[in-house]
Amino acid sequence: MVRALTLAGCPVHELLDRQTARLARRLVRGFAEQIPLYRRLPQEELDGDITGITAHNLRLIARMFRDGHPPTGAELAPLRYSAARRAQEGVPLEALLAAYHLGARMVWEHLFAAATPDDFDDVLAANRLILVYTESVTAAVCTAYLEERESMLSHEQHAMHAAVSALLGGDRAALTGVRLAPRYLVLALALGRHPDEDSSGGSIAGRRKLHRVRSAVQRHAAEPVLSVLDTTGGLVFLPLTGEAGPARDGRDPERCAMDELVAAAGRAAGVPVTAAAEFALAADVPAAAKLAEEVLEVVRLFELPPGVYRLADVLLEYQLTRSSEATAVLAGLLDPLLDNPDLLRTLTAYLDTGLDRRRTAELLHVHPNTVDYRLRRAASLTGLDPMDSAHLQRIGAALAARRRLGRPS
Repeated sequence: MVRALTLAGCPVHELLDRQTARLARRLVRGFAEQIPLYRRLPQEELDGDITGITAHNLRLIARMFRDGHPPTGAELAPLRYSAARRAQEGVPLEALLAAYHLGARMVWEHLFAAATPDDFDDVLAANRLILVYTESVTAAVCTAYLEERESMLSHEQHAMHAAVSALLGGDRAALTGVRLAPRYLVLALALGRHPDEDSSGGSIAGRRKLHRVRSAVQRHAAEPVLSVLDTTGGLVFLPLTGEAGPARDGRDPERCAMDELVAAAGRAAGVPVTAAAEFALAADVPAAAKLAEEVLEVVRLFELPPGVYRLADVLLEYQLTRSSEATAVLAGLLDPLLDNPDLLRTLTAYLDTGLDRRRTAELLHVHPNTVDYRLRRAASLTGLDPMDSAHLQRIGAALAARRRLGRPS
């Protein structure tokens, strides 16, 4: 049978039981004095829920001093319920844990400040039990808090997805109660893959990347941002409530804001971020989202570098990728080069480098004279000379058509 711990011959649990109500109020005052968040809580909550759960913890510690057993599931249940309540109220987890650890320290100091050498064995045993208590309640509180936050976030995400679906579908009835902004910046995002996503904890790394992107985007908005995102990208609807600010260095202020937002998302996520952007009134969001997704598709098809793109930035590429009877004909203009892939690769690189033969040579790891020879050979096979400005547009259109159809280029 376990012997109850004593202090100067008096059972410690009896000392604690007699002082539970008064000590609970003292501890709560200590929380309010030393933890900034608790100073901002309503006095009614401090005197009610917080004091009540503190008294329960004191009774739990007293019971442990009496029989030496760790907390049971039933004893920890009120702590889990209280932690879930604090999560609902938005109390940070670190503040909650700080209160538990501060409370354990204050109880220890209150009970054993006057201990003598004769009490050494029981004080040592009490210290071990306090550590067991702290470990048990930390695990219970963290688990309950995080489970409640996960449930809340899941509910929030479900509500957000429903609002986005209604917005894209123009379902005014489903948007009842949803506060819409007068205008939106509609972004179609493509997120690069983080190296950590290729490890055994890839799914966790992906979720962390996504959380960082959402947080970075939200910091650029005064109102809640709507989004439908996964680890590869998706749609973001940034509410715009005011007029655009003054131009900086002659640059479009809205373009500056878009560039900064996407750059911030990339830095936060640690991956390249490519975005297609459109501005739209709330009623025009569906059309803007469709156009942004199409522009992003063009940007990825032409393997353009990360950054922000609008339709005006890719007008020619966009038009060339629209399907028509001419698409297959254009793509076929370069079919004579299929038997010699080096010629097609050289022609593609030459256009991609802005007609720079030296950069083309560096990219292909060949001599510039080899580039010249291959371009002349391609011209003789296709009848399209890349040195001729009239032919150059047809070559660019043919390469775009091949990319649109997924043919080699």
